[in-house]
Amino acid sequence: MAGGRGTRISSVAADIPKPMIKIAGMPVLEHQLACLARQGFTDVIITVSHLADVIMEYFGDGSGISPVTGKPFGVHITYFKEDEPLGNAGALFRLREQLTEDFLLLNADALFDVDLTRFVAYHREKGGLATLFVHPNSHPYDSALIVTDGDGCVERWLTREEPRPAFYHNCVNAGLHVLSPRLLEGPMPLGKVDLDRGILKPLAGTGQMFAYQSPEYVKDMGTPERYAAVEADFLRGTVQQKNLQAPQRAVFLDRDGTLNRYVGFLRDIKDFSLLDGVAEAVRRINALGYLAIVVTNQPVVARGEVSAQELDMIHCKMETLLGAAGAYLDAVYYCPHHPHKGYAGEVAALKIECDCRKPKPGLLLRAARDFNIDLAASFMVGDSEADILAGKAAGCKTVLLGEGDFSQDKTCASLLDFVKELTV
Repeated sequence: MAGGRGTRISSVAADIPKPMIKIAGMPVLEHQLACLARQGFTDVIITVSHLADVIMEYFGDGSGISPVTGKPFGVHITYFKEDEPLGNAGALFRLREQLTEDFLLLNADALFDVDLTRFVAYHREKGGLATLFVHPNSHPYDSALIVTDGDGCVERWLTREEPRPAFYHNCVNAGLHVLSPRLLEGPMPLGKVDLDRGILKPLAGTGQMFAYQSPEYVKDMGTPERYAAVEADFLRGTVQQKNLQAPQRAVFLDRDGTLNRYVGFLRDIKDFSLLDGVAEAVRRINALGYLAIVVTNQPVVARGEVSAQELDMIHCKMETLLGAAGAYLDAVYYCPHHPHKGYAGEVAALKIECDCRKPKPGLLLRAARDFNIDLAASFMVGDSEADILAGKAAGCKTVLLGEGDFSQDKTCASLLDFVKELTV
């Protein structure tokens, strides 16, 4: 979808369509097409409107040579030109005779480098009408939020204007989709069609829309400030490195005593508060291109002192507080087990010996499988011997916050002190 005007970024380039704004000397749309071509997605339809000729003359039918790289574009392109505004989805209905199988629908004005084959495989596994690419971002407070169940099924879609809970997961629609042509069946709509409000949002709660959560790089360049940040990320290699086809680096973070104030077994959401400097530290981890992943033992679940739903709300508070400060976590993994029995209200099924309770490395190994993490290039940061032993067992470098000698690789007073020494 390449028909937008890009009014908010007109100070950067007012005389070209927004998808033709250059990042490191190459139009954003060309970056996207290169990502598609590398992964075998070569049949492309581009919907155009504002300054359409600029796009059409540059790319042609895709068989030509890029003036930037000197290499073939490597795709086959057809165009749908909107002579009258159809909204950001009206063109899909006019194209539905060509859309005979599930297809990728991408916004042409965002920079991304994503393992699209993995995204499509997830969509096929779930079998829904639509799959959204979702991720955490640095400004969830002014973004539309996607609320899912434990299986990734979208339960609610909260627009920026709608009321939201006090605490929420940082889960934002990134503007990449896999859609079924069945969404386009029925009478041809008249006038403009809004993709989000008219087609996708109504699917929330129906069991037919899923969210694919990924830490990969997808960023809109809607303002001059965001454009500058995106180009800086590309030039330092962050964009390319975040593609899950490449090994990732992570900073694994213990929760209690590392991110939030230690209060013993945390049972009440009111007792959760971030430690000083934590938001800045996580923000720096994000900027350096490391994944920020929480791995935490939560035996209070097995002991029956906190339900899974209550723990989820505590983690919502953690993500909301970080998001308000421009920081985000890429994932949260927790162990709910506890091997010792005899607690009133305990959950018998969770009173087991497991492979995920630190000092065992199960949580880190699971994250490594999920995100293709190079454990030897990653860090485990925590405030206890169990954290250090888990990190060592997983093959990570280890950082102890506070005092003690557990043969850790580094000792620091706080998370921020460690991150200030962290480099790309």
